[in-house]
Parts: sequence; C-alpha cells; structure tokens
Amino acid sequence: MFRKTVRRPLHSIMVTAFALMLGTSAVSAAEPDDVIAKVGETEITEADIAFAAQDLGQELQRFPPSQWRGILLDVIVDMELLAQAARDADIDKDPDFQKQLDFLTLRALRNAYIAQKIEGGVSDEDVQAAYDKQFADFEGDEEINARHILVKEKAEADAIVAELQGGADFVELAKEKSTGPSGPNGGDLGFFVRGQMVGPFEEAAFALEPGAFTIEPVQTQFGWHVIKLEEKRKKPKPTLEDVSAGLRQQLTRERYTKVMEDLKGYVTVEILDEGLKKPEADTKPE
Repeated sequence: MFRKTVRRPLHSIMVTAFALMLGTSAVSAAEPDDVIAKVGETEITEADIAFAAQDLGQELQRFPPSQWRGILLDVIVDMELLAQAARDADIDKDPDFQKQLDFLTLRALRNAYIAQKIEGGVSDEDVQAAYDKQFADFEGDEEINARHILVKEKAEADAIVAELQGGADFVELAKEKSTGPSGPNGGDLGFFVRGQMVGPFEEAAFALEPGAFTIEPVQTQFGWHVIKLEEKRKKPKPTLEDVSAGLRQQLTRERYTKVMEDLKGYVTVEILDEGLKKPEADTKPE
C-alpha cells in the first residue's frame, strides 16, 4: 500500500527536489527563504534557485552536478541585473510587455492549478483503487517459454532431431549448433504470447506439450527450427508497481476532463470570431 501523500508548500517541495537532484547535505538542510546572494537590495533565495533549476533542468544536464548551483546563481544574478535595467528604462510599463506578462501569468496559473488540483488530486489510494478495479478479474493470455535450434538446411535439423531422440541435451545442442542469436543461451526465447513469432513457428510451438520438441523441423524465412516447449502458463497479473504510472496518467486525464466540463458548465465561453466557431454537433434523430 502506498503512503498517504503529505501536502507541503510549493517552494519547500521544489527546494527538496533540487536537493535530492544535487544529492548534497548542504542543500538538503536549506530552507526556501534562506538568502544566498544579493543584487543591490534584492535578495536571492534558495527558492529562486529551485525555480531556476526547474526551468533549466535540461540545460543543466550538460554540466557536472557540482557546478549546477553556481550556474543557476549566475543565471539569476544576470536576470536580476537585466530586469532592474528594464525597470529603469520603463520597459515594464510598455503595453506590449504588460500583455506578455498577462499571458505568462495566465499560463503559470494554469500550470499551478493542474499541478496542485488535478495532478495533485490523484492520490496513491486512488491509484490503488483503480488497480484493484481494473485487474480484479484479470485472466492473462496463454504464454509459453520455448527454446529452439536454428540451422540453414533441413538435413541438419533432421540430424538434430535424431540426436535429441537418442537422448542428447537440447541446451547443449543449441549452444553447439544453433545459428540464431539465442544459441549461446541454449536457444532460450523466454516467454511469449501469440502474435509475437512468425506464423509457422508459433503454430508449432503452441501445439507442443511441456518437455516435448518438434519431431518435424519447422521452416521459416530464417531457416529450419527444432523447437522445444519448456513451460506453458497464463500470463501473470501485472503488479501495481508495473502499472501505477499509467494508471496515474489515466486518472489525471479523467480528472482533467471532468474539471474542464464542470468549469465550462458554469462559466460562459463565447466565441465572437465567426471563423473560429466550432460547428455545432449534429442532432441525432429520435
């Protein structure tokens, strides 16, 4: 069972995530409001570093982790210097800049709402419940574990069958004579279900009983195969760990769709540009 999610302030979460990324005890002990530098009278805090790390994560990968904090601090210092210069030049009062700022605020609010209320609204318990429901009556497809020995000519395959009938070890023969990539592993193909192998091979393999091998070699475009069936079973149910990421994404998409439907239900959206209006859905006949 997953542990219950504990809500913490966004700054704290980001600083902690950055500390884990760096793997340093000094950062781990930091608080979001800790001041690490000043540009004039403006303070730069650990939270600022964390936000920059989130924004520049891909670029940071090109450098050793030991350099990340210094790089991020340099970036923030440069940004602050240029931002102060922009204010001195009254760029922050420019109407086009204000429109850009409004858009960036709009986007940031959207992202924060999605992170906190939609993605953050899917708990570990929700994922567990979805898993229990989806896989309650799970019955996996039949899958088999087989080995094979691949050779170029039918005569070679017939000779191998004769050796097996005489008591030769299949694994050793595969290591010695198979030309396929699985030869060094004794011809082991692992488990597979129907549809993963070429038709003639699959048909012959699934027709065998565990421990049996094909008396008549099987021809495919790769050559001639002697196949041995090791085990036949139902594909096991995936574990929660195997599918939790996919289930969480599914629940998040469903939650997003529901939230958007609810919002559009009580907030009027009016498209004034005729060219951008979507055609109304066709009315179904009664």
